[in-house]
Amino acid sequence: MQRLLALLGPLPFIALAILAAGLSLGVAVGLFTDVFAPAIAAVESGWRHPLTGLALAASYFAYGLTLLLVAPALNLLLGGRLRAYRGSAVSLAALRWYVHCTLTLIVRYSFLEFVTPSPFAQLYYRLMGMKIGRNVTINSTAIADPSMIEMEDGVTIGGTASIMAHYAQGGYLVIAPVRLRAGATIGLRAIIMGGVEVGEKAKVLAGSFVLPNTSIPAGETWAGIPARRIELERSEGAARVVTGDA
Repeated sequence: MQRLLALLGPLPFIALAILAAGLSLGVAVGLFTDVFAPAIAAVESGWRHPLTGLALAASYFAYGLTLLLVAPALNLLLGGRLRAYRGSAVSLAALRWYVHCTLTLIVRYSFLEFVTPSPFAQLYYRLMGMKIGRNVTINSTAIADPSMIEMEDGVTIGGTASIMAHYAQGGYLVIAPVRLRAGATIGLRAIIMGGVEVGEKAKVLAGSFVLPNTSIPAGETWAGIPARRIELERSEGAARVVTGDA
């Protein structure tokens, strides 16, 4: 029975991904067949192949931009906005998390890289429920559970940094909010887990791993695996790292 459930369990979410992608592809196919194809057929044969390539590329971007709207609409319709949760990963209460993850991943892996960082990506995250302040820079698509993430004014997310508002603990799925206060900086390839709060103008340096439920005070710099407070001391042009417990 467990093997059967493991086999059949993902099928509804695969169907959801197909629905989101299919609705968006419908716009792209209609644009190509009804607008571009007739125009291409009217030109000389020598130009048809490059024009077809351009038309296909434009249609793909029409798919992606449509998906940025379709996925949040389905997420809202199906109750995918998340709440704090601790319990079994196989339960009705966890169902909204799977919906939210499915609609986040289909966008991330099929289009989002092409518009990150840009206002299009931030619009998508806002529609998925993320709270984003002014002058925020998000240079990563490795963001899970956007409806549980808050970024205040001036937050900077470095390239390929990972932010996820969930983790597993003691056999349970835990969903907990992530809050990045004004002016916080998350460095290249850093990892932020559920329940983390990064204080105002605090920094998490590149490649660091911040454990779940960690609170980083305002203005501090953290680094390492797991991350902990450090101080950078400079003397005669050289930098020296001093750990928080030195």
